[in-house]
Amino acid sequence: MRIIKPCIYTVLSLALASVTQMTMAQDAHHSMSMLAQHESHSSHDSSHQVMQTGIKSSQMEHTVEHVEHVEHAEHANASSIASRAASAQHPVDHKREHGGQIYQATEIDSRWLNNADGSGSLKTEIESRIGTDENKLFIKLHADKAESQDADYAAQLMYSRMISDFWDAQIGARYRVDEHQVTDKEQLDAAVGLHGLAPYFFETDAYLYLGADKQVSFSLETERDLLLTQKLILKPYLNLDVVLSDDSAYAQKTGLSSVWLGLETRYEINKKLMPFIDVAYSYEKGNQHTAWQAETGSEKQWWYGAGLRLKF
Repeated sequence: MRIIKPCIYTVLSLALASVTQMTMAQDAHHSMSMLAQHESHSSHDSSHQVMQTGIKSSQMEHTVEHVEHVEHAEHANASSIASRAASAQHPVDHKREHGGQIYQATEIDSRWLNNADGSGSLKTEIESRIGTDENKLFIKLHADKAESQDADYAAQLMYSRMISDFWDAQIGARYRVDEHQVTDKEQLDAAVGLHGLAPYFFETDAYLYLGADKQVSFSLETERDLLLTQKLILKPYLNLDVVLSDDSAYAQKTGLSSVWLGLETRYEINKKLMPFIDVAYSYEKGNQHTAWQAETGSEKQWWYGAGLRLKF
């Protein structure tokens, strides 16, 4: 019995110690689990707070951007209104970009022609124009001097107004000097006409002249360039005069008074210097019989020669 009791006490002590250790281990494990859960909850709360803060920051940034966009739109709108008001007070002039600029061009044409009889004639024409596409001033000078005779002169001043894309209406006056006449050497005529581009690119001048002593006449000049090369050009041309009425001292016969039908071949050294040769056929109806002149018949003849054209 003395031996059994100590053994029982020893077993009980060991069992009690084992239970105590198990209890302490369970308490420690429970404490660790609680701590881990607390840390997890704390981390989740922190993440949630961070997300909430980020959302609020994004909302604030979006609000600021919206406000800035509204302010920018209001500023742009105000600037547009101010610009329109300034344009209304000071309208922009675009005339220079749409044909409103003033330009000037002058052409000098001088040719020496001979007929079949060997008689020569020097013909010189000068045309200068200045103005815009819509309004121009034309100055035309003409001199015709037959060999061993006095020269005839004519000067024409015309105001030109564009009436369509290809035509200008013109009005002005013509001054003539004829040294062959004993009386009425100087004549002044009113002139109206058209200047422009006829179908098939014929450059055309058509004028009606009204003068003293019931002098009414019509003239037509038309021509077209035909390019053989960029520098070698053929130009057929037609000049005609029609007398509608004439009671002057040196009256011409009524009807088709004169015709010049020719072909010019020119070589353009450049756009300012252009020599050419010319072949033409002419018809002159003649003059009426008056107290100052005898009646003359019609004449038909060929002319040939050369000339020089200048442009600047």
